[in-house]
Amino acid sequence: MVRVIHTGNELLDFVATIIYFILVSYPILGSFAWFIGVLCYSFLFKYKHIDWAEIPTEVEPFITIMVPAHNEEVVIEDTIDYLMTKINYGNYEVLVTDDGSTDETPAILARLQKKYPKLRVIRIDKNKGKAHAFDIGMAFAKGRLILSNDADTVPEPDALSNYVNYFIRPGGRNISAVTANMDVKNRTSLLGKSQTVEFSSIVGIIKRTQAGVLGGLYAYSGANTMYRKDALIDVGGFRQDRATEDISIAWDHQLNGWISVFAPTIIFFMEVPVSLPMLYRQRKRWAKGGTEVWLTNFKKVLFHPFENIGRTFMFIDQTFSIIWSLFFCISFFVFIILMGIYLYQGNFEQIYRTLTISFLFVCFEMISGIIQLIASLVVDDQGRKLKYMLFAPLYMLLFWMVNAITIMTTFIPAIKTILGYGSGTWKSPERKMKYKRTTTK
Repeated sequence: MVRVIHTGNELLDFVATIIYFILVSYPILGSFAWFIGVLCYSFLFKYKHIDWAEIPTEVEPFITIMVPAHNEEVVIEDTIDYLMTKINYGNYEVLVTDDGSTDETPAILARLQKKYPKLRVIRIDKNKGKAHAFDIGMAFAKGRLILSNDADTVPEPDALSNYVNYFIRPGGRNISAVTANMDVKNRTSLLGKSQTVEFSSIVGIIKRTQAGVLGGLYAYSGANTMYRKDALIDVGGFRQDRATEDISIAWDHQLNGWISVFAPTIIFFMEVPVSLPMLYRQRKRWAKGGTEVWLTNFKKVLFHPFENIGRTFMFIDQTFSIIWSLFFCISFFVFIILMGIYLYQGNFEQIYRTLTISFLFVCFEMISGIIQLIASLVVDDQGRKLKYMLFAPLYMLLFWMVNAITIMTTFIPAIKTILGYGSGTWKSPERKMKYKRTTTK
C-alpha cells in the first residue's frame, strides 16, 4: 500500500494511511452500503411488511395525538382542523401542550377548543422545550398509544389504523415505537424540492437498511412517531436536556430491550426550511443531538459491542460520520490555504494537479451518491418521486457540506450538554403568515 503519511514509524504510518483512505472514501463506501442495504430490505426482508387489517370501531385502541407547540400561530389551526376532520379513525383525542407561547397560539387554541370537543390543551407557562412539553403531556394523555405530531405536520388519513396494526400483531407487545416515512408538504421552493429527495428517499433508504439489516433504528422521526406509553414510562420519558429528543429516546428504548420499527408505507407530511438560515439552524440542532447521543452511549456500546451487533454497526457508522465531518472541514480549510500559497508562488502546475485530484474525488462521490439516490427514489413511494432527481445535485453539494459543518460547529456544545450544561428550550421556525387570522373573543 502506498503510504501517504510519514511519521518515521512503519506501523503507525500503515495504520494512519488506512484511516486516511477510509475517511477519504467514507461517503463513497457509505453510499454503496446503503444501496446494498435497501436491496437486502426489499428482497430478503419482505416479512417486515405487513398486510393492513381493518380494525372494528368497537375495539380500536384509544390514541392520544400529542402536539407540542411553541409560537405556532401560522400553522396550528390548519393542523388541528386536519387532525379533527381528516383522520379515518374514531377513538382518539388531540392533546396540545402549549409550551409558553407568546404569540396568538393560546387564543387560537382557545377558539378551537369550543369547536372541537376532542381537543384538549395544556398550558405550560415557561418555555422549557419539546421534550419537557411531551413529558408533561404524557401524564395527561388518556391513550396507551401516543402519536407525537409536530404543529406543522399532518399524517395521511389512514395513518392511525396503520400504526395500530404494528402494535396489535403477534410479537407487537415488545414494540416501543413505530416511526413513519417523511414527505415534504411545502415543495414550492428549490430547497423544498431538494429536501423531498432527502427526506422521502435518502432518510427512507437509511432507515430501511437499519431496520431490515441491522435490526434497529438510529433515530425516530420526531415529527410523527407513535409510541407505546408504557415504553416511554419505562425509560423515564424524554431527556429534557437534549437537542433532539427523537434520537435520544430511540437509543434509550433499544438499549432497554424494546423494539423500534420503521413503517415506510405510513406517510406523514411536514413543512421544511425554505431559507438557508432556517436550514442551518435545523441541521445544527440535528447535528448537536446526534453527537450528544453518541457521547451518551459511547461506553455502553464500547464495553458491550456484541450485545447487539446491529446497534454496534450503527454506532460505528455514526463515529465515522462525526470523524469524517471534522476531517472534511479541516481538509477544506487546508485546501483553501494551499491553493492560496500555490497561487501566491505562481505554482500553476501544482494548482492544476490539486484541482484535478479533487475533481476526480468529487466525481466518484457524485457517481456513488447518484446510485444511492436512484435506488432510494425507486423504492420510495413506488418510484413516484423520480422526477425530483433533477434536484439531487443541490442536495449532494449543499446539504452534505451543511451537515458536515454543523457537526463541526456543535461538537463542543454537545460535550457541554453531556457535562450538564445543556438546555432543551426551543425556538420555532420563522414562518410567514399566509393570511391574517381574526380571532373571536
